[in-house]
Amino acid sequence: MGSYILRRLVQGLLILLLATILVFFIMRLMPGDPLLLYMSTQDIGTLTTEQMEALRHQYGLDKTLPEQYISWLGGVLRGDLGKSIYYRMEVISLVKQRMPITINLGIEAFILSSLLGIFFGVICAVRRATWIDTVFTILANLGITVPTFWVGILLIYFFSLKLGLLPTTGYVSPIKDFGASIRHSIMPVFCLSLFSIAALTRQTRSSMLEIVSQDYIRTAWAKGLSEKIIIIRHQLKNALIPVITMLGMQVAMIFGGSVIIETVFNIPGMGRLLTTSVFQHDFPVIQAGTLIMASVIVLSNLLVDISYGWFDPRIRYG
Repeated sequence: MGSYILRRLVQGLLILLLATILVFFIMRLMPGDPLLLYMSTQDIGTLTTEQMEALRHQYGLDKTLPEQYISWLGGVLRGDLGKSIYYRMEVISLVKQRMPITINLGIEAFILSSLLGIFFGVICAVRRATWIDTVFTILANLGITVPTFWVGILLIYFFSLKLGLLPTTGYVSPIKDFGASIRHSIMPVFCLSLFSIAALTRQTRSSMLEIVSQDYIRTAWAKGLSEKIIIIRHQLKNALIPVITMLGMQVAMIFGGSVIIETVFNIPGMGRLLTTSVFQHDFPVIQAGTLIMASVIVLSNLLVDISYGWFDPRIRYG
């Protein structure tokens, strides 16, 4: 187990390194000068050549691309994510402000989608070929196909503009006002979890139906065990391996979807910060955001792989 975890950690570090290299060089190949973009948005007057060169030196833009990457990577290893060109403040400070918001919404969406997706999938499998199975299957197919930003716009239109039940945009910390936080989170959390609920429902249903015809399930019925015990102890646990894999992918879906959903609902999280930074060519923020989100995804996949052995004792790590 220890050697397996060590190998996966090394692989994860290589993935993070490749991800940062790709983002670093792709962003710098895009047209536009981040300093000129910043000055135009702030309506700053003309600067002398010496002043422009001083700014480029301050943000390290006067170096070659390999030198800029090595300098940035060295700063990351020291805990320094650089300084934002657009916001003119340390990136680590921006991350501390924005990341808790994205994590809060992401955890809520993960819990909601995990519980509902697995529950609906079990119901569909147990009540196969009934109207419940048909309805949930149709809804799951719709949940996979519809764009989440379109769903978010519809929710804002009906529940905010027409009915006035929920706030249109924004975010409130649950520490400051728990009730207001719930009301602000309902629509974005639903949009973040919609695709995952649908995907987990389909995967759980499929996995459960594959287990139903196994010999040990028929033996459990022959022994007179109750339906509840058979479903939970025998069918569900043995059907969870592909579902757990889907849960690991779900983390990437939720954090990737936060870029769109936070923009739709005007939530000041990491997703919206990255969107703004892309338009402003704010390289340090984009690189830091990519590194953090990639780290979360790599760690979640590692935890999923390790959990396989608990759900299926036959799995051994070499």
